[in-house]
Amino acid sequence: MDKPKTPVITIDGPTASGKGTVAQRVASTLGFHYLDSGALYRLTALSALRRDVALNDEHALAKTAEHLHCHFDGAHIFLANEDVTQAIRAEEVGNTASKIAALITVRQALYSLQLSFRKPPGLVADGRDMGTVIFPTARLKVFLTASVEARASRRYKQLIDKGFSANITDLSRDLRERDERDMSRSSAPLKPAEGAYHLDTSELTVEQAVQQVLSWYAASGH
Repeated sequence: MDKPKTPVITIDGPTASGKGTVAQRVASTLGFHYLDSGALYRLTALSALRRDVALNDEHALAKTAEHLHCHFDGAHIFLANEDVTQAIRAEEVGNTASKIAALITVRQALYSLQLSFRKPPGLVADGRDMGTVIFPTARLKVFLTASVEARASRRYKQLIDKGFSANITDLSRDLRERDERDMSRSSAPLKPAEGAYHLDTSELTVEQAVQQVLSWYAASGH
C-alpha cells in the first residue's frame, strides 16, 4: 500500500491532557500502529542527561536525537535494549524534553524517524505538532485539551501511582510554564492544526474521549 494512502489520525495537545491514553486506545480499537512522539523527545532528553550533554549545546543535542536507538513494544519503550518506560516519565526528563523540543535542529533530527511510523493499516500519532507539521494531510486531526487543574490532578495521580514523589502546586506551575514554552517556541509551536476537531477532556472519562475520536473517524469517510 502506498504510504500517502495509509490513514493517519493525529491527536495533539498540551502535557497531561490525556492524549496519549486516548491515542493508544483508539489505535488498539482500530488495529493501527501508535506513535508517542513525545516519547522521542523524552528519550532524547534522558539520553542527553545520562551523557551530561549541555542543554545549551544544540549541535550535541541534535546528534543525540539523530542517533537514538529506540523501539516501542506495546506500552513499553526501549532505549537500546533497556526498558525506560518509567524512567522517561520523571519530571526532570519531561521538563528537559520540553526545553530541547524548542530547538529546531532537534526537531529536524527526529522528523524522518516520526514519518517512518506511518505503516499500513494505519497510524494514530500523538504529540504537539503531529497535525501541523509531521502529518499535515492526516485523515483526522484532533486537538485535545483539559484545564490546568484537571491536568495537574491527573499528573499527580500518575506520578504517585508510579512511586514518584509529587507536589500538585509545583505540577500546576510546571504545566503552565511548559504550555508557555510549547506555545511560544518559534519552531512548530503547539496550536490546533487547520481543520482539527477540538476536544476538552476536563469533564470526560477516557472512554468518552475515545468514543468521540472514533465517531469523528467513522464520519471522515475512511
